[in-house]
Amino acid sequence: MAANPERLRFYVDESALGVGKALAAAREDTIHVGHPLIPECPLGIEDPDWISAVAARGLIVIGRDKHIRTRPAEVLHLHDAGLRAFYLGGKQDSTTWGWLTWLVRRWDDIEEVIRDRGLGPWFYVVNAGNVVERPIRHGVGQ
Repeated sequence: MAANPERLRFYVDESALGVGKALAAAREDTIHVGHPLIPECPLGIEDPDWISAVAARGLIVIGRDKHIRTRPAEVLHLHDAGLRAFYLGGKQDSTTWGWLTWLVRRWDDIEEVIRDRGLGPWFYVVNAGNVVERPIRHGVGQ
């Protein structure tokens, strides 16, 4: 399925590129780093640059970079940009298929968060069993 530029909702960052390509193939509302519909986010783009670009488009991020919330400069950027994000988490690493099954299993929960929370900034972790908010504190990594 081709992405529909008028229906875009989700952006998958480079930390979960395999998941992003699978979601983009299955959903018309999802693009990923390096996708032609977001030329301002080529492969290899630095986090502060894609955070600004994605937030400016009002897209919701799906990613896997478990350290993004521990880097004070990036936390500040996430907060100031009003970014909305879901990150794939857990104690063990997984395969693209594993991450994808977690997302699909939790998709109704993800949609509920989007409906309930609206505008960002907010940050949720998607685990095998649930979707949990991880607060973003302005200027403070956790």
